[in-house]
Parts: sequence; structure tokens; C-alpha cells
Amino acid sequence: MKINLVMIVKNEERSLRRCLKAAKPLVDQIIIADTGSSDRTKFIAKEMGATVVDFLWVNDFSAARNYALDHSDGDWNLILDADEYLRSCSRKGLEKLLKSREGIWLGGITRYDSYRDEDGVSRSTSVLPRLLPKGVRYTGPIHEQPAGDYPCYVLPLSADHDGYMNEDKGERNLPYLQKAVKEYPEDGYYHFQLASTLRNLKKYTESLEYFRNFYRLVHPKEAYRAGGVVLYLYTLLDLGGKECLDEAALIVEKEEPFLGTWPDFSFVCGLFYMKRVLSDVEQYIGLLPNIEKCYLRCLNTGERPELGGVVGTGSFKAAYNLGAWYEVSGQAELAIKYYRMAAKEGYQPAKERLKKNF
Repeated sequence: MKINLVMIVKNEERSLRRCLKAAKPLVDQIIIADTGSSDRTKFIAKEMGATVVDFLWVNDFSAARNYALDHSDGDWNLILDADEYLRSCSRKGLEKLLKSREGIWLGGITRYDSYRDEDGVSRSTSVLPRLLPKGVRYTGPIHEQPAGDYPCYVLPLSADHDGYMNEDKGERNLPYLQKAVKEYPEDGYYHFQLASTLRNLKKYTESLEYFRNFYRLVHPKEAYRAGGVVLYLYTLLDLGGKECLDEAALIVEKEEPFLGTWPDFSFVCGLFYMKRVLSDVEQYIGLLPNIEKCYLRCLNTGERPELGGVVGTGSFKAAYNLGAWYEVSGQAELAIKYYRMAAKEGYQPAKERLKKNF
């Protein structure tokens, strides 16, 4: 069995060597399509033993991916970006898994994304179809996906991703996504990606139209749907106001039977109920117990990296919010208990809360 690493790159001298060094023990050959680097990217790639081919950029990420794949003779092709670093994995064990299933299927890797937020640096996970059998190609000009309706099974492959720490590709991707939405107006995936990109650029009002379109168009079984619903809810909470909270209430009620076992959904529900109560205490005071229930449900569910989402919503972030809830409701012993739970996992805001208030 031959496993090749297949990549497209442009000006990736910062991270490429680390990426290739981590992947090398798992692959037989490295094929890199360079789309116009002006730094030392191509030199580093060749120095690391890669076969480098040049691709004239045509504003289509799938075209570049497929060009690189056309140069691979692998039975399986591992797709990585230069700012993704594989964690150690047994080649022998991976081969055994790949031989254990019949038919055409895709292998999913769990990616850990680091990004900056109000807590400093947080992480989230997503499962991405990145190990492709021979013959599978990509479709879509931006946020490209493997073509074909093939099942994706999670493999014991994980990668750390630091790209969000060093650059924001939102402005770069925006015109591609706007064009894609115009060309494929009934494709919920492009509406989701455009909504998400606008949200990341803090254009919340502008993003809301596309979140609504995504929610209307997306198929219930699409893997990205749950994450899109949660981002939609966060956007409504960020915008606030009665209309947005009313809209969020309808979504929470509709989705709770389906997403209630996912910690990220329970976490945003806890935030929703808190905002709902604060918006009109007299009217919504009866929702107060739901705040506690949501965060307890997060902790009872625990971390679910294979489902994607923010690291901590099933552990330290939920424990901290629960501690804050107990503190403001005058239950000091319970507040200390959950702050300590979060602090034990290294969550700095919990340590500071304990030091300051208890």
C-alpha cells in the first residue's frame, strides 16, 4: 500500500518544514503543487524530499488540489495544508485500518485549531475528510470538498493547526465565497462558509442573512450543519435585541432534541438562557434553572473532539460558567467546587476568580 502526501502551497516558509517533518514517517512520497511562491517555500520542499510541480493559479482551489493529485500514484492520498502538523501515528496501524473497510470511503482526521479570543488562546476541533483513496478529486472553487457522496470514517489521525494564530484569511476568501454564493445560490455549504467568514470578520449583521440561508438550505445529515447552527446562535446572541433573541429561542427549541447531547450546543444554550433572562427578568425568570441545566449537561456529556467544537465546552469552560452562575446566585460552596474543577485543568480565568473572590 502506498500513501502519499499531496499539498498545494504558496509562500509557506514559516511552517512548511515542520509540516513535512511531522508527516514524513507516515507517507511514501510527498507531492507539492506550488501556486506562485516568492519566498523559500519551494527550496524547503525540495530539501525535504518533495516532488514539486508548478501550478498557474486560476482562482480555483479545487483545480490546484486536483492538479497535485494528478501527479500522485498513491493508493491513498493524505491532504494537508502547510500550517497543519500531524501528531504521531503508527503507519502499520493506519494501514490495518485502511484495509479493514471495503468500497470507496474517505478517512477523517481530527484537527485542533488554535485561535485568539478573550481567554487568550483557545482551541477547537473539526473532523475533516483528508485521506482520500486513489481517484477521488475535489470540487468547489473555495473551501473545496471531495467530490462524490462517499462515507467518511474518523481515523486515529490528529493534526495541530496554527494558521489562525498568524494570519486571517477571511478578507482573502471573501470575494471567492461571494462569487460562489452567486453561482450556487441553493448550496447551503457556501452560504455557511460566507456567513462564518463574515462572522470572523466581526460583520455580524451582514453574516446573519447567510446564516439564515444556510439554515434553510442545509440537509439535516450534513456533517457541518451542527457547527453552523451553533455559530448562527452565537451570532444572534452577539447582535442581541429582542428580535434576535426571539429567533434564537425558536432555533434552540427546534434543535435541542437533536443536538442536546453535543456540548457545544448545550454551552451556547446556557449563554442564550442567561441573555434571555437578563433581557427581561420579570418575563423570563422561569428560565433561570435552564442555565444550570445546560452547563451540567455539558459536563455530563464531556469532551467530544470527534464531533468537532470548542475544546472546553465539555469540561473547563462549562465548569467555569457553572461556577460563575453559582457565585452570582449566592451558592459559594458550589461556585468554589466548579471554579476549582476548571482551575485544575489549567483554566486561568478560574484561577483568577478563586484568588480574587474566595
